[in-house]
Amino acid sequence: MFKKATYLTLTAFLFTAFAAFTTADMDATSWEVDKAHSTIKFSITHFFTPVTGTFDDVDATINFDPNNLAESNIDVTIPIESVNTRNDRRDNHLRSEDFFNTSQWPNMRFVSNSIEQTGDNQFVARGELTIRDVTREFDLPFELKGVMDHPMKENTRVAGIVANAELMRTDFGVGVGDWAATAVVGDQVDIELNLELNSTM
Repeated sequence: MFKKATYLTLTAFLFTAFAAFTTADMDATSWEVDKAHSTIKFSITHFFTPVTGTFDDVDATINFDPNNLAESNIDVTIPIESVNTRNDRRDNHLRSEDFFNTSQWPNMRFVSNSIEQTGDNQFVARGELTIRDVTREFDLPFELKGVMDHPMKENTRVAGIVANAELMRTDFGVGVGDWAATAVVGDQVDIELNLELNSTM
């Protein structure tokens, strides 16, 4: 009887411990983008010269824990109206039907399907990127620059992520008619994301 009771007690303990471990392991850390300290940059050539710009707004759901990549995911939406090349005429042209056509497709969006570690603090988010009405598989390599307690915000952690990638604008139909040609506006777009993230503990 004693052995049976001990066995049942041990079984219950192990089940409880396993359930607690599984629950604790289920959710990756949820992060918010600190927009004031984050930038989304891009560069594309005009004839031979790189022209740079930014997107000044971003909405993101980021759940990331380097020790729990199975439950980590990234969902980023960029309002294209926020494009900023420091030239109003060019920005309005980019918003027009010739390029992004923001009246019909106001956002671009990246949603990860998986996140893999590729080296020390090096990762790649594999998922789908949608621009205009085109969705394609897309890999977003990024580096975790560091994580620490926020010295100016109580019960808050701060992290830094830098990502660099490239895409071909014509793969997504950005540039129609005469603007589909790449002699004036190049095809390759270089992207750099510098994100400061906050998480409440």
